Amino acid sequence: MQNLGYVFAILGGALAAALAGVGSAIGVGRAGRAAAGVVSEDPSKFGKVLILQILPGTQGLYGFLIAFLLFVQIGVIGGDLQALSTAKGLMYFGACMPMAIGGLVSAIQQGNTAVAGVNVVAKRPEESGKAIIFAAMVETYAVIALLISILAIFSITGLSL
Repeated sequence: MQNLGYVFAILGGALAAALAGVGSAIGVGRAGRAAAGVVSEDPSKFGKVLILQILPGTQGLYGFLIAFLLFVQIGVIGGDLQALSTAKGLMYFGACMPMAIGGLVSAIQQGNTAVAGVNVVAKRPEESGKAIIFAAMVETYAVIALLISILAIFSITGLSL
């Protein structure tokens, strides 16, 4: 099949965007439900719990970024399509997997941590900074996945396969 390389590459980009997006939707949804409960009792805590709800949403943006960078790199965006071997397509697919899997898992776990942080804010609003730090620590692994995927995508370009 002549376009199999593109099939694998586009599938990788689509999975990076979709799985990281699903993880973010789950994480933001969980944190949002907890935050709504707190705000229903004390509307003045809205700003503090909103930050915790937003945090798991970043992985979806990272997944979108990986898909976009890949699509530009292989010419799907920009219209400069050139031959893409099956081997290179599989390499691009693999390059997207850290963000796809890392984004999915870290967003869900960050959502769980954000829910715990919302509970902290409900009882001790002065400790909201600590709750945000707990949730932000999970973000580290999403950022690592993002960087690995970016590095892999741009290092594949120069290979001749």
